[in-house]
Amino acid sequence: MKSRITRKLTLYFTAALLLFAVAVGVVFIALFRTQTIDSYKSDLEKRAVSIAGALSEYMGADNSGGRGMAGSGAGGLGAYLRLIDDIAMTDVWIVDEDLNLITNTQMSGKTYNYADLPEDADQVVQEVFRGNTTFSEGFSGLLDAPTLTVGTPIEVEGQIVGAVLLHSPVEGMDRAVTQGIGILAVSTAAALALSVILSVLLALTFTKPLEKMETSAQLLAQGDYTAKTGVRQKDEIGRLAEAIDSLSEKLEDARREGEKLDKLRRDFVANISHELKTPVTVLRGSLEALCDQVVTEPEQVKEYYRQMLRESLSLQRLVNDLLDLSKLQNADFKMELRELNLCDILNDAVRSARHLAKEKRVEILQDYDVPSFLFSGDYGRLRQMFLIVLDNAVKFSPDGGEILVLLKDGTVSVSDKGTGISEEDLPYIFERFYKTKSEENKNGSGLGLAIARQIADRHGIQLSVSSRAGEGTTFRFQFQRT
Repeated sequence: MKSRITRKLTLYFTAALLLFAVAVGVVFIALFRTQTIDSYKSDLEKRAVSIAGALSEYMGADNSGGRGMAGSGAGGLGAYLRLIDDIAMTDVWIVDEDLNLITNTQMSGKTYNYADLPEDADQVVQEVFRGNTTFSEGFSGLLDAPTLTVGTPIEVEGQIVGAVLLHSPVEGMDRAVTQGIGILAVSTAAALALSVILSVLLALTFTKPLEKMETSAQLLAQGDYTAKTGVRQKDEIGRLAEAIDSLSEKLEDARREGEKLDKLRRDFVANISHELKTPVTVLRGSLEALCDQVVTEPEQVKEYYRQMLRESLSLQRLVNDLLDLSKLQNADFKMELRELNLCDILNDAVRSARHLAKEKRVEILQDYDVPSFLFSGDYGRLRQMFLIVLDNAVKFSPDGGEILVLLKDGTVSVSDKGTGISEEDLPYIFERFYKTKSEENKNGSGLGLAIARQIADRHGIQLSVSSRAGEGTTFRFQFQRT
């Protein structure tokens, strides 16, 4: 119960149930009282009708003379009238056709005559002599007690000769209503007590998962991205817990990726430092030798100059490759896209590569299944991509070897029969500064294939490679036609 939401939920549930109980209680009391009164009236009416029926029979069979109730003092009718209160189990008044009070019954030790009846009673009697059965509580003041009165006509040979008025105290009815209210109150109290317990349990089922999610969120905020909520529910809370667990996994993946990128950054700095160190060291050594006149013979001086030029070109190539890779990795760098013919780009790249292949007498063969393949791209960057792969193919091909450039079904493949790439090196060839340890690759910067991969990705080209050591390598570029 230390949780605020638990207290709030318990309070809300209890208040709602209390209001519900009050509403149900009010409706129950109203309906129960109405039902009790109706039942009481029905019972009283049945007794009144029964008495009126009996009186009709006695009066119809009385041959002692006269009409109406003139002979009420003799025979069976008189005896019935004397015992009528006991028969009805309540006070009974009988009024004749002349509105005279025939019976002289008593209630609370008092004797009443018709003249003593209240105005409401006169209306009841008149309504009865119209042939209707009616009810009234107007006799309560006269009888000094809450009383329900029913009036019903006495008929003899189709004529109304009198009225039967039954008076019944309503104490029993009020007592029944009071008992019903008492039972309702006890039941409501028990239900409220049970509902409070259930509301607490229900609140706890809500708050426990929330507490677990809060703990997980705090651990995530502290940098523990392995934290999980452990909540498994098929509802909104369960979906929220799944979202937190998914966030935890993504943050953990991001942390690992960050560590990987940090390692790549450190490796990049180390690699670029290493790549720059060698030519810079050679340039410095050559310049120091020339400045200190350690080397004075003309041929040696020229060789030193040539060496310095080669190292400068190597530095320039490395810097250019770094700039290209940096541009391609920048999402804001815009490609000069326009509609191109892939065959034209391949022909241009092969033409340039043939100049590189002359020294090794490597022949570059071409085979296209279509004369034209149109798509949208950057001509210069795509030519650079193909030249990088062709340059590698020439570099690793044996003297007098062959390279096949094939265009078929929208896929360009560049295959050589050179030294190939080992299984250990194959997964890493597109990483920056990664170079295989071979004599043919000693002058490479290790950035060429990384640049080719970036160009392919920016054009939506699927780049793949297959190779077997000692048998050759094939690079494949899958294009989408526009």
